[in-house]
Amino acid sequence: MTESASAQPRESLPLDSTAQLLTRITAQLGAQLSHVSLNGTRRPMPHRTGGSAPGSAASTRAPALVAVAHGSRDPQALRTVMKLLDRVRELRPGLDVRLGHIELNEPLLPATLSGLGSADTVLVPLLLGRGHHVKRDIPEAAAAARALRATIAAPLGPHPLLVEALYGRLVEAGWPAEEGDGRGSAVILAAAGSRDPDSAADTRRTARMLSERLGGVPVVPAYASATAPTVPVAVRALAARGRHRVAVASYFTAPGRFATAVAAAAPGTAAAPLGAHPAMARLLLHRYDQALTGALLAHEVAKNDHLLASA
Repeated sequence: MTESASAQPRESLPLDSTAQLLTRITAQLGAQLSHVSLNGTRRPMPHRTGGSAPGSAASTRAPALVAVAHGSRDPQALRTVMKLLDRVRELRPGLDVRLGHIELNEPLLPATLSGLGSADTVLVPLLLGRGHHVKRDIPEAAAAARALRATIAAPLGPHPLLVEALYGRLVEAGWPAEEGDGRGSAVILAAAGSRDPDSAADTRRTARMLSERLGGVPVVPAYASATAPTVPVAVRALAARGRHRVAVASYFTAPGRFATAVAAAAPGTAAAPLGAHPAMARLLLHRYDQALTGALLAHEVAKNDHLLASA
């Protein structure tokens, strides 16, 4: 491009091309993500000698992270979730991390959201796939908190970090960490169950990912409610295929009635729920950061569309 061409009046517009729009968005996303390490921890912010402009990223507190748990009458469930959130706080010091339950435990989600006032907030479901709670209950609770500026993150699964937590719990329960003869072995991925086909699809995908992590050992989903097969039915089906050494991977965030039931139905090794496994804490922060990035991208596209339209 010549010097005279670069001085054309159109250069005075805020953004005059798709390339410039993408460059600006990428730069802003990069600036935010540069402060996040791959393990989910936030890097120290650089020292600033001058004040930040009002409304700039440096002068704005990071949005709160509200972890949305299902809730359980099992007292171990709340203790487990609180331990998990403590791990999240250790990874991201200074981040406002709160808890809200869909049912059965306090604090309930509406009360948690009410306590945040008009703050920017990211709701991270402590749920392992898409279903009624993710699609209806959490968005309705966010919409009812009218003063809140809320973004809803994706559920925890499917994701490789979730598979790493499942694998870790299996090894803790006695699954051989070293590859051996797996011809007679199999794993049942025991989940709560849902009538939503997207939830079942997410569980099947996690089962495939776990099978790959286990070196090709078959992993079969089974459910505690709402859909089939149950754990005992899955055990019998695997035995008919010559798979007599069967372990159960607990596809639950925390202890509860369903997790206890599927563990009791296990013919042998039964892993503990995912709980406060370190990979789970990193996954929560990953979903939080993903949601922030998506919200920023959507905001920038909308803002720059407006600028282009008015130019």
